[in-house]
Amino acid sequence: MNSREFLDAPPNEIPVRGYLHLPTHPGGDCLVLTHGAGANCNAPLLVALADAFCASGMTVLRCDLPFRQLRPHGPPPRGSAERDQQGLQAAVASMRRQGAGRIFLGGHSYGGRQASMLAAAESDLVEKLLLLSYPLHPPQRPSELRTGHFPDLKTPALFVHGVRDGFASSDEMAVALKLIPAQTELLSIASAGHELLTKKNHDELPKKVVEVFRSFAYDVVA
Repeated sequence: MNSREFLDAPPNEIPVRGYLHLPTHPGGDCLVLTHGAGANCNAPLLVALADAFCASGMTVLRCDLPFRQLRPHGPPPRGSAERDQQGLQAAVASMRRQGAGRIFLGGHSYGGRQASMLAAAESDLVEKLLLLSYPLHPPQRPSELRTGHFPDLKTPALFVHGVRDGFASSDEMAVALKLIPAQTELLSIASAGHELLTKKNHDELPKKVVEVFRSFAYDVVA
C-alpha cells in the first residue's frame, strides 16, 4: 500500500485536497475520511485509521474540509458548516470519478457531524457512515444537543465513542442513537476520551475500528 498527496480542483467547484491511500490489492471500495474542528487531515487518528483501512484492501481519502483549506489553524468560522458539507460532497464525487465502487463517509468530531448532516440531506450519497467521537453536545452543556437531523438520517452509521469523552456520555450516546431510523451501532472505547487514540491503544484501536466497521459495512455475521 502507499499514500500520496491528492488534489482535485475542477473549474468552479470546491477543491478536494488531502492524501489518497491506495492498497496493494484494492477491493474497489473507498472511505472518505475527514478531521475535527481543531485539526486537519494529518491528525494522528486519521492517519492511523487510513493506514489500517488501506491494509484491509480499502482505498482511503483523508481530506481537509474547506474551512481548513482557507486557514491553517483554528476552529471553523461561524457559518462554515454548509460549505464544509459541500466539500465532503465534492470529495465523494471525486472518488466516484476515480472509479470507486461502494463509498463510505467518515469523520472525527466536527467532521463526523458534517458528514452525518450531509447524509441526512442526501440519503443516497454514500453507503454507510463512520462517525468518530460524535460531538453530541458541548462539554458540560448536555441540554444543547446536536441531534436535530438524526430523525432524517437514513444512512446506516457506526459511532465510535470514547467512554471518557466530555462531548457525550455512553448513556447519552445510546439514547441519541434511538432517534436515528437507520441501522446504527455504537463501538465504545474504554479509557479513551474525545481524541480516541492513546499511547496504550495506538496499535490496537485502528485494527478494532476496521474490524467492526467492515463487519458493519458488509453485514458480516460473526
